[in-house]
Amino acid sequence: MSFRALLISQVDGKVTSGLTTMEESQLDAGEITIAVSHSSINYKDALAATGAGRIIRRFPCVGGIDLAGTVTSSSDERFSVGAQVLATSYDIGVAHHGGYAERARIPADWVVKLPAGLSCAEAMALGTAGFTAALAVVRMEHNGLTPASGKVIVSGATGGVGSIAISILAGLGYSVVALTGKVEETEFLKSIGAQEVMLRQSLDLAKIKPLGSETWAGAVDNLGGDVLSWMASTMKVGGALASIGLAASHSLNTTVMPFILRGVSLLGIDSVNCAMPQRSEVWRRLGSDMKPRSLADMTRHISFDQLPDAFAAYVEGKARGRVVVDIAG
Repeated sequence: MSFRALLISQVDGKVTSGLTTMEESQLDAGEITIAVSHSSINYKDALAATGAGRIIRRFPCVGGIDLAGTVTSSSDERFSVGAQVLATSYDIGVAHHGGYAERARIPADWVVKLPAGLSCAEAMALGTAGFTAALAVVRMEHNGLTPASGKVIVSGATGGVGSIAISILAGLGYSVVALTGKVEETEFLKSIGAQEVMLRQSLDLAKIKPLGSETWAGAVDNLGGDVLSWMASTMKVGGALASIGLAASHSLNTTVMPFILRGVSLLGIDSVNCAMPQRSEVWRRLGSDMKPRSLADMTRHISFDQLPDAFAAYVEGKARGRVVVDIAG
């Protein structure tokens, strides 16, 4: 059967993408075929579709690193026809045809049963961004972080990962400080759970001390570079710092002093290669105690036809919250 897809190609060294028609015979190998109902947009998806980043590892490739829908065929006993499932990360949307299509075929080991408490649309409102945010919180909890430990700061606060991290942490009882460069988003950030909003412009990142004032029990960083260095220097004794992204820089210029004099833990958050037992448990919690209370408020839906025009906002740094793509209409 034929279906619509957003296919990313490379012609004469230039990356192009657009909606097209494909056949099921063109899908990649996998044990599970899925009628995709919803996908989402992540910063990584925008970089891939526009060619602004070297994300795609093979051309052509259907974009979309997230997908959710209903199993239409399965050769793996773990998944029955009619089951609702989701899949994120691994090679999806970068080296294996992804979620921006009405049909997907995925290796069974990449597929997660839709957890209780989430619809397919809600699962994609979370998507890779929500999973990454939740994984960061879980890692910090395992490091000993509790609401009684003190304040938790989140950078890149208006983005998908940042906004969901704020809502998850607030729902769990943490005192959350949102760090943003967008003063106009103050009320939005408070509405999703931030108790305080700190403007990035207020930081003197040119003069970062090896050890600054002890302020944060936990931190979720989406930026990298000088902001991550500043966070490391201002962590409390025993604090946990989750490094999630590099929207500002892939560099980290710091000293070992926060780590050996304050026992700060720098936690690298890798949502792509997360083992399935932990992946399934994080998704279970996203449908229960870690389900963001403000998920609907930070999410908007677009049609499949609107998808090609939606990437520019991410590349230009103008995106806010989460966008769900209604693949099935």
